[in-house]
Amino acid sequence: MPDFYAPVDPDELRRQRARARELRQSQWWKRRIAAGRCHYCRRPVGARALTMDHIVPLGRGGKSVRGNVVPCCKDCNSRKQSMVPVEWAAYLGALADQLEE
Repeated sequence: MPDFYAPVDPDELRRQRARARELRQSQWWKRRIAAGRCHYCRRPVGARALTMDHIVPLGRGGKSVRGNVVPCCKDCNSRKQSMVPVEWAAYLGALADQLEE
């Protein structure tokens, strides 16, 4: 699957990162991480070990809004990098196939 990247205005990227910082301070986010469970791997890692992941990454046109952010562990966030959901699902499928072999 070819990667698609549309140019993102640096000023817009800066605004979205600032919105993400504000969102991390909100009570809504604190309630989201309270369970301490990664959205992707479902492992309990503790609230302090969770990071904010943009489902559609900022660099791929995503926004810092409640519907586009999930708590996830550092490992999953690092692996996902700038993948959109369909690419992430394909990646996880390939990992599962490798484990079956």
